[in-house]
Amino acid sequence: MENSSTMIGPRGIIKRHEFVRVVLQCLYSLGYKKSASCLESESGILYKSVDFKELELQVFNGNWDGCVHTLNAIMDLKEDIRASVLFLVFKQCLLEYLNSGDDCLALTVLRKQVPSFRMSKEKVHKLASSILWLEEMELGKIDKDAISELRKRLLVELEKLLPPPITVPARRLEHLVETAVTSQIDSCLYHNSSGAVSLYVDHCCDRDLIPTETVQILTEHKNEVWFVQFSNNGEYLASSSSDCTAITWKVGEDSVLTLKHTLRSHQNPVSFVAWSPDDTKLLTCGNLEVLKLWDVETGICKHTFGEHGFIVSSCAWFPDSKRLVCGSSDPEKGIFMWDCDGNEIKAWRGTRMPKVLDLAVTPDGKILISVLSDKEIRVLNLGTNAERVISEEHPITSLSVSVDSKFFIVNLNSQEIHLWDIAGKLEKPLKYTGHQQNKYVIRSCFGGLDSSFIASGSENSQVYIWNKRNTNPIEVLTGHSMTVNCVSWNPKRPQMLASASDDQSIRIWGPSKSNKTA
Repeated sequence: MENSSTMIGPRGIIKRHEFVRVVLQCLYSLGYKKSASCLESESGILYKSVDFKELELQVFNGNWDGCVHTLNAIMDLKEDIRASVLFLVFKQCLLEYLNSGDDCLALTVLRKQVPSFRMSKEKVHKLASSILWLEEMELGKIDKDAISELRKRLLVELEKLLPPPITVPARRLEHLVETAVTSQIDSCLYHNSSGAVSLYVDHCCDRDLIPTETVQILTEHKNEVWFVQFSNNGEYLASSSSDCTAITWKVGEDSVLTLKHTLRSHQNPVSFVAWSPDDTKLLTCGNLEVLKLWDVETGICKHTFGEHGFIVSSCAWFPDSKRLVCGSSDPEKGIFMWDCDGNEIKAWRGTRMPKVLDLAVTPDGKILISVLSDKEIRVLNLGTNAERVISEEHPITSLSVSVDSKFFIVNLNSQEIHLWDIAGKLEKPLKYTGHQQNKYVIRSCFGGLDSSFIASGSENSQVYIWNKRNTNPIEVLTGHSMTVNCVSWNPKRPQMLASASDDQSIRIWGPSKSNKTA
């Protein structure tokens, strides 16, 4: 038998016998039984431990007393686990006794053997109940093949419950490899592809997997571009400008954007837009003005909100695409929930509801997040009305929520972006720095595969990209000539990013072509 203390690997931290057992399990699970048997013979190491081999033989032979003795003889086995495996053994034992007509023997086991093993009252009651249930079945008609199958299932359950080294956890080698690969992916600053990761080399992505190069410039707006946002399906982009218009763009299969509709109806600059979750409707908000609802396909304005003195400062959709919530910069107005026809469904107003600067509804529709009076963030659970308040030290200019409804980021005029978790586990935010923001509203966003990145505009005319796990930017994109007000990452094309600037242009960013051809 192999010396169990023999160590392998460059660092000498892996026990050879454990490694071989894990490999054996993998071979057996893949169906390579001959290879596994050969490895057992050559290494002198068995996949199944002596205790489990003995238990397996006893189960297949219906030797229930032997099973109980083997399980009780195992040292260092936690009592709750011992009770759980004994419960399964006694349950199979009772079924077989009753099936063969040995009712008295089944009752003897239940009355005398079971209580002697310190099994909880709950488990004893379950066994007693199982007898009543089994008697109602057509016992006596369960043939040998069915009994054999039940014994196999029992062994599978025992193998799951019994701890190492008695058994090897299921698919252990796959788990170890996946853990190693996941660790490498997590440490990869540029990981932005859903493709399979090779096991032949350590994983490390090149920077050409993220958008770093301008691939298209859109110049149809006639003044500063304040806002951009891709649709949820990634097939459209909407932009708004101080030229009092909003534009919808179609993203082609070749990733080239073409103008779809120019939306003209606002009298003031259009400060932001919001896509409905089903991407059939678009909201546009005039600066200190009204909110308008547009049909995306036709470009027709379907409704105007806020015509009676309600000045909309921000808005967001609920997942059903039938309800929307709007905040007002007027403290007396607060927050309203409307349907698409402008009917009020609910309102939050009063002395505790100061002016609303920005708000968002999580994609799952459970949480309403609002930025109030510059420095306060209010996280409201819409189901329970539980509320959490976060106070920032510096004024907040914008808010963005991750697609998985777990995180949100806020831009501060102190030249920082703060990331908070919606569940409230973080006592302090994760902070991202490097961009410039002192005077203007700058908007950031999550993006890339699994929202692994954060992108933001900047007052120095550049776009900044961070890996979510790193406080310093991994890329700084140059091309704009004036302040970059807003960025949006395509949710379905992780290598496409849009930026809006005071230079009256929208830049579409993609992977570097020079890197690809190098």
